Amino acid sequence: MRYGQCLCAGVIAYCFAQAACAQLVAQPDYPSKPLRFIIPFAAGGPVDVLGRGIGQKFTASMGQQVLLDNRPGANTILALDLVAKSPPDGYVILLASGAFTTLASFNKTLPFDPLRDFTPVTMNARIPGFLLVTHPSVPARSVKELIAVAKANPDKLNYGSSGYGGVQHLAMSLFALSAGTKMTHIVYKGAAPLSVDLVAGHVETAFMVPAGVLEYVRAGRLRALGFSGLKRWNKLPDVPTIDEAAIKHYEYYTWYGFWYPAGVPAAYVTKLHAETVKAVAAPDVLKRFDDLGFEGIASDKPADFAKFVQGDMLAMKKLAAQIGFVPQ
Repeated sequence: MRYGQCLCAGVIAYCFAQAACAQLVAQPDYPSKPLRFIIPFAAGGPVDVLGRGIGQKFTASMGQQVLLDNRPGANTILALDLVAKSPPDGYVILLASGAFTTLASFNKTLPFDPLRDFTPVTMNARIPGFLLVTHPSVPARSVKELIAVAKANPDKLNYGSSGYGGVQHLAMSLFALSAGTKMTHIVYKGAAPLSVDLVAGHVETAFMVPAGVLEYVRAGRLRALGFSGLKRWNKLPDVPTIDEAAIKHYEYYTWYGFWYPAGVPAAYVTKLHAETVKAVAAPDVLKRFDDLGFEGIASDKPADFAKFVQGDMLAMKKLAAQIGFVPQ
């Protein structure tokens, strides 16, 4: 099974909102004032660093400062609602994760429509996989052994995530579904408190952003059993992929992208896409991303990103049904 914000064959193309309802006339000197990145995560985290790296390139090439506005909360809904209700003048830009495509399947109601109220611009990065880690007290030194422990003790093994419908929850849900195991889900308010409890042994296992737990793994305070990408992570080349270790075709990754509010002139979308392509190809940005476990990657065209987002929403809806998730 391959999920986790992944490309789906046969996705249905759809028109972006700005093509139907562009309300503003593009200004030839755009941007003529600072740009504002709305980030649905706390300052200092990986996405903040991602935004800062791209923002610096935008400032150098477009001559305007990029302001990072961190709006964490409600599993990214607060930030997305702010952007959806912002004027479509091209100066408010959403920098969000693949959680964008899970919201409709994992929430009963939303204060916005993910397709109607946003203009997709481009993907800008992805995390090719997550580390499946355990506390050293768990009697498992491989993915197969962890599966065996979970099967012998249904619902007794605890795993943590930073929220229902988030990447950690979905990665483990897909893992448990594929392996035929049952574990108890413990929800945290973020990756930081989850990391603390993992190291302390209060929760036993989780899928974690690799760079965030690398030092704990190297120090022996956490045990890395597998990687959810289809290629091993270059910082821990001895850790096998889950695909090669136990579950054939298992893959889970996440991605990040830019959106405008609906109604932004198409010329702005084209310009932001082109600037992103240049920014994520810069050697210093690629080095910074690699240190974080990211890959810089931009969509071929904004329309390609729109198709990708539509396809990923369908994939997340299917996964939610398979794991029996009841929208909260």
